[in-house]
Amino acid sequence: MDKINILGINISTLNKDEVLERIGSFLSDGRQHQIVTPNPEFILEARNDEEFFYILNRADLAIPDGVGLKFAGWLLGKDLSRITGADLTDDLLRMADEKGLKVLAINWGKALSRGGEIIEAIRKKFPTLKMYVSNIHETGVTDPFRKHGDEDYFKNKFRSEPPRPGFFEEANGIAPDIALVTFGAPYQEKFIYHNLFRIPSLKIAIGIGGSLDFYTGKTKRAPKLVRTAGLEWLWRLWRQPWRWKRIYRAVFVFSWKFFKWRFVKPFFYRSNVVCMIYKKEGNDYKILLVERQNDPGHWQMPQGGTGGESLEAAGLREMREELGSEKFRPVCASKNIWKYKFGNRVSKYGVTSKLARGYKGQKQGLLIAEFTGKDEEIRINFWDHRDWKWIEARDLVEGVHETRKGISKKCLDKFYGQVNQEKYEVKDQKIHLSYK
Repeated sequence: MDKINILGINISTLNKDEVLERIGSFLSDGRQHQIVTPNPEFILEARNDEEFFYILNRADLAIPDGVGLKFAGWLLGKDLSRITGADLTDDLLRMADEKGLKVLAINWGKALSRGGEIIEAIRKKFPTLKMYVSNIHETGVTDPFRKHGDEDYFKNKFRSEPPRPGFFEEANGIAPDIALVTFGAPYQEKFIYHNLFRIPSLKIAIGIGGSLDFYTGKTKRAPKLVRTAGLEWLWRLWRQPWRWKRIYRAVFVFSWKFFKWRFVKPFFYRSNVVCMIYKKEGNDYKILLVERQNDPGHWQMPQGGTGGESLEAAGLREMREELGSEKFRPVCASKNIWKYKFGNRVSKYGVTSKLARGYKGQKQGLLIAEFTGKDEEIRINFWDHRDWKWIEARDLVEGVHETRKGISKKCLDKFYGQVNQEKYEVKDQKIHLSYK
């Protein structure tokens, strides 16, 4: 009841006092919490980055930062209290100072402000604050195919490498209560999601981008009157004209995407491709199924939106993203084999599919592809699926979730017609084969 959904992302409707009260409870409830501050750029990025989309919707608190979200809230019947990342950072530092808590700034190696100057600037405003800064170099991107604890699950924006040796040992030696991560989105949010558990003392972690640069004077903040009027984007354009593309996306592209999501897409079906992946063992065929992350026991074939691509291109992309492999040989594709409306079932992102995508349902095509790799090369991503398995083709309809049985029959018809020219009929949900 204390959130609304904008372009698939859950946004808090709490006012500033309520936000601070909620944060206060986070500091005393004995659990770890991730706070995110979505703005229009975050949401646009999340539309193309499923891991980021998933993480934003898994956060314990998503505080709106950006006048575009306030306008979107009005169109949804809510007056959102916009709280900028810089203001929230100041509130967190003040709260930590008053409570005697330790704050650790996890700083990007190429950030404008360095450790010593950050501490010096912060202590001018909060002289008694227990403030620490630790440089993690440029790391902050994680490989979505790796699980917690894997040695090589770090990926940097520029090169693959782990954090500098001893980083987590150093952080745990400090035993901070609050972490401020300065990598910028989406890297800071991904870093927090995957690594919060590595620093057990942390109660709250939040990505703050370049907010600390306002303290050190490396970046000049817009005058308060400009901020109040919601015209910081115009101030940035004047001060940093080279950022016009980012500002254009945040102001105009976001507005157009929201308009379509709210007023156009609900009347249409989303184009989707089902990936029927098979391998042959002796005289038998096996089909690959995946189990939905948010719905244990919900088995289905991999699928995803086409995004304007051909069925083959979209299917290969989905298989690469969802299964972590490129060892697939396309065999055939069929358009428009199934269509259905979205219900109220929660999607893999933690919101309903209708909110996540905006459409009223999906029209599905089919890509049949042969798996040419080894089973150990399959690495499902954590936000889509919780498990995977091979199932005998004749058992497919019985093996999928109830809502997937209809399309599974259609897919089997195409599969046996194209792959092995076998004839079959469906009786009581079972496949009866007659081989040539």
